[in-house]
Amino acid sequence: MAWRALGSERCELGESPFWQAEDARLYWVDIDGRAALRADPASGATERWPLPEQPGCMAPARSSGAPCGWVLALRSGIFHARHWGGALVRIAQLPYDPAHERANDGKCDPLGRFWVGTRDERPGARTGQGQAAMYCIDARSGTVQVQRMWGGAATLNGLAWSSDQRTLYSADTPTHRIEARDWHGDAGAPGTPRTLHQFAARPPGWTPGAPGYGGRPDGAAVDAEGNYWCALYEGARVVQLSPAGQVLRELPTPAVCPTMVCLGGPDGRTLFVTSARHGRPEAELARTPLAGQVLVWQEPLAVPGLPVQAFALGHELIKNDSYQPNSDKR
Repeated sequence: MAWRALGSERCELGESPFWQAEDARLYWVDIDGRAALRADPASGATERWPLPEQPGCMAPARSSGAPCGWVLALRSGIFHARHWGGALVRIAQLPYDPAHERANDGKCDPLGRFWVGTRDERPGARTGQGQAAMYCIDARSGTVQVQRMWGGAATLNGLAWSSDQRTLYSADTPTHRIEARDWHGDAGAPGTPRTLHQFAARPPGWTPGAPGYGGRPDGAAVDAEGNYWCALYEGARVVQLSPAGQVLRELPTPAVCPTMVCLGGPDGRTLFVTSARHGRPEAELARTPLAGQVLVWQEPLAVPGLPVQAFALGHELIKNDSYQPNSDKR
């Protein structure tokens, strides 16, 4: 089977795709292009929403069970927008220096909390010495609480929850390792990390475009049977792992840098993959013209994905546009 592109929009660094059933559209962000996007796969029509700074990720928002816009993790904080292209209202700041760190991968857990992993942009940031961390933003009560879940990372990615809601997955991308933690919901913090799968490290002296490298784990999603789908940046492939970490399937991609997967569409059986083109060699881009676009696998998946989880905004937080603790608008 072949891939096709969704629409014609090219992103510098596409990320954070999710399927929103209410309007049957795919949503995603362009980090380096400073934009949020949405597309109707039936027509290919795409809308681009320029943003004032780099977005790491976004998710739908709900209040009292009803849709109420989107939550976006931008470089300077967590923002809510009631309407597409509308005012951005900051509801929280993350405790990092935005001059050297930014929001990266993130999504909402089954309880409606927004989890955001960051990227340490300091030269030479390495796992164990980096400042990147995973944060959990909880707005269910009507006030916003930010909790640092773990840190010491370089680039946090691969966030997903198992289909039985008992395991949290993530990756610190430079380690080439996907980790699993026992997840307890409101009952306590995630457990001690264990290795789900270890990919081969980048060979010494390897340069972009050279053979011999299988890529490193980026964004991910889980299907209804608990299998973990992951994009491998610079590996030109997407892999499906079993809950035990066994490789079940591998799909080569027409972009060297796939960034994140989404299992969406009306029946949850369409595989969407965002990709990147920023900073790639010209020769590579010439032979991979779909780089930067959303890739669509044209064969329906045997197992559907899980519905996207929404950010739960307490009614008291948003009534009369009364946001706490911050109310500056963009």
